[in-house]
Amino acid sequence: MTTPIVLISTDVRVADGYRWHATPQTYLDAVRDGAGVIPLSLPNLGGTLDLDGLLDRVDGVVLTGSRSNVHPSRYGGEASVAHEPYDQDRDRVSFELVRKALEKHVPVLAICRGMQELNVALGGTLATEIQELPGRMDHRAPQSDLQEARFAIRHPVEVRERGLLRDIVEAPAVEVNSLHRQAIDVLAPGLKVEATAADGTIEAVSAESAGSFALGVQWHPEYWFRTDTTSARILAAFGDAVRAYAARKGAGQ
Repeated sequence: MTTPIVLISTDVRVADGYRWHATPQTYLDAVRDGAGVIPLSLPNLGGTLDLDGLLDRVDGVVLTGSRSNVHPSRYGGEASVAHEPYDQDRDRVSFELVRKALEKHVPVLAICRGMQELNVALGGTLATEIQELPGRMDHRAPQSDLQEARFAIRHPVEVRERGLLRDIVEAPAVEVNSLHRQAIDVLAPGLKVEATAADGTIEAVSAESAGSFALGVQWHPEYWFRTDTTSARILAAFGDAVRAYAARKGAGQ
């Protein structure tokens, strides 16, 4: 069997007079080396993309994290300068992509913003600037010019029993990093909570009716997959699911 291919979501950024559709290399490395499959960055070209055709040709989807937030209009909220930046070009593609991927039972790994996209795409809502909410911890990245400090493992999450994540990590709690300002507020129909932080923040979810691997995590396993056991297990489990899906597809099942 040829090596499976996984679509990676991108951000739209303006720099040097160009509009870039870009993916941080940490995700590409994690998919290639942690999951053992081929990453393929997906441009945010809106309605000109045949997502059905693309998903028929690939074997998995990764929704990446991002500095940008999901636009509040997607879940009935109001836009604010304080909650920027937004990336509506990405929103237009990612929401349709994840819905179609789940419908086709394509394995999905949704990371940070990606997990928020998964929730909103299925009808859930988000809370913004959760560090300002009573009883919540500050989930934002530490202030530092060093990526190792920003992505440092910082707090534990409780992993629910009898769930996809529990099967992967084989532990009732794991330590994770934290770099987000938004979090799930109302959980979407069809999603199951897989892990929570001590302050109640939903840290991981799965799609119960996906028919395949569909996991969202609020932290960033892509950064430490080479040295952190939890991160490595998540990427490896995704890679196994992608290869199993590719094998079934190749067998015509």
